[in-house]
Amino acid sequence: MDASPRSSPLATQPVGGLLLKFAIPAIISNLISALYNIVDQIFIGRSESLLGNAATNVAFPLVTLCLAISLLLGIGGASNFSLAMGRGETEKAEQIYGATLGFLILFGLTVGVTVRLFLKPLLVAFGATEAALPLALTYTGITAYGMPFHIFATAGSHLIRANGSPKWAMASITTGAVMNLILDPLLIFGCQMGIAGAAWATVAGQVASALLQLFYFLRYKPTLFRREILRPRLSLLSAIAGLGAASFFNQVAMMLVQIAMNNTLRSYGALSAYGSDIPIACVGIITKVNVVMMAFLIGIGQGCQPIIGFNYGAELYPRVRETFRRALTASLMISCTFFLCFQLFPRQILTIFDRNGSELFFQFGTRYFRIYMAMAFMTPIHPLTSSFFTSIGKAKRGMLLSLTRQILFLLPLIFLFSRLFGIDGVMFAGPIADGVAIVLAAVLLLREMGRIRAMEQPCQNTD
Repeated sequence: MDASPRSSPLATQPVGGLLLKFAIPAIISNLISALYNIVDQIFIGRSESLLGNAATNVAFPLVTLCLAISLLLGIGGASNFSLAMGRGETEKAEQIYGATLGFLILFGLTVGVTVRLFLKPLLVAFGATEAALPLALTYTGITAYGMPFHIFATAGSHLIRANGSPKWAMASITTGAVMNLILDPLLIFGCQMGIAGAAWATVAGQVASALLQLFYFLRYKPTLFRREILRPRLSLLSAIAGLGAASFFNQVAMMLVQIAMNNTLRSYGALSAYGSDIPIACVGIITKVNVVMMAFLIGIGQGCQPIIGFNYGAELYPRVRETFRRALTASLMISCTFFLCFQLFPRQILTIFDRNGSELFFQFGTRYFRIYMAMAFMTPIHPLTSSFFTSIGKAKRGMLLSLTRQILFLLPLIFLFSRLFGIDGVMFAGPIADGVAIVLAAVLLLREMGRIRAMEQPCQNTD
């Protein structure tokens, strides 16, 4: 083992301090990213009320798709970079870093153009009702222009963090979110642009974040923009995608669930007292509130990634276990707090997004919050375990966990329970799927931790 990797701060500084250093900026970055959708949802709800909330929910699968691609390349590139640096393979790490940036540009442009070309069929397939479709077309048609910048900025923050600059990653995302927050009321109400103003505010923030990150890559990593380094290489894509696949498929699975949920709610909502638009609007609000909780949990997982990946590559296994233990403890404390809010204050949360909602709106939203989010206090076990396997280079196990909750458990339960219990069945599918997925994650985690403990003694004997 090279002496230089083990002398790195990632290998020598106290784990608690390192986790705070990397996780807090990651949490803030994720919270600020969530603000793009939360702020839009609030202002659009105040401007367009029920149909505005329904329209943004119908567009949300495309936001999830952009995040999926960002995580595929961002986490995949950052994980490979950290593992290579931990092994002392500096040249390989640089090649992975540069190729990831090249793929981000290519994939981002592809998504933006495709959405513009197939906008209406996509929104109809995502569950848009006849009443909400015009607003959804306006909002999504504009935000499609920002998708390449959104993908670049979201994934770029992972690369910047892995390169040892978590504060810069946080600052770039913060700048875009603050711009969006300022422009939203100005364009929606001041310029009387309505939902189109919210869309343009979002695009402006995404462009600002991407440009700040581009400045970082040009200034702090000038070699990455040599043509031979930046060129996307298929040979490197397989390695990058291999470690980013778990997060990618988790988001794709979430997108499929969102689409299935919207279409199920549209169909079975029409047969209930709520109608189609109330359930779709409520689910959109609750999904985006849940994103706030997940911003904390995912941020902690992202903060762990360079620490766990580097120390695993350097064979410093006790630090790997300590990092995960501290991360899980902090995550469970956060998730329990959110669980209490979901159970005790659901109506108050809904009022933030729509003060003038009908009693049926609040009735459905309150029940959905309390039932669908009933397992929120145990949520961290699943995503943190999936992230852990990705960080140590075991992409297949991470991918398995990413697919279990959404595809293997939740989707079948949504279809089965909605047929048996109508619209109420959708609510109960969530906590049941969560419970089964958490048990599976815990079993795989305990087995892996046992294997890592067994590896510690031989490494200590050779030191």
